[in-house]
Amino acid sequence: MDHFSSFAGGAPWFAGWGTLALINAGLAQGKNRSGLLWFLLSLPFGPLATLVLVLLPKARAKLF
Repeated sequence: MDHFSSFAGGAPWFAGWGTLALINAGLAQGKNRSGLLWFLLSLPFGPLATLVLVLLPKARAKLF
């Protein structure tokens, strides 16, 4: 029973971290960057990845 109680206590934190990763993916796509890459980077780095995304300029569109 201890395993379930520890999981339930960490569930809001886990859901918030996952939501932040989804937000970062959308933010990255808005700046012409890879949403999947930034989603995966956001899972371990979370708010630090958000800060980097906000500070990065918008990437230029590729010609081909």
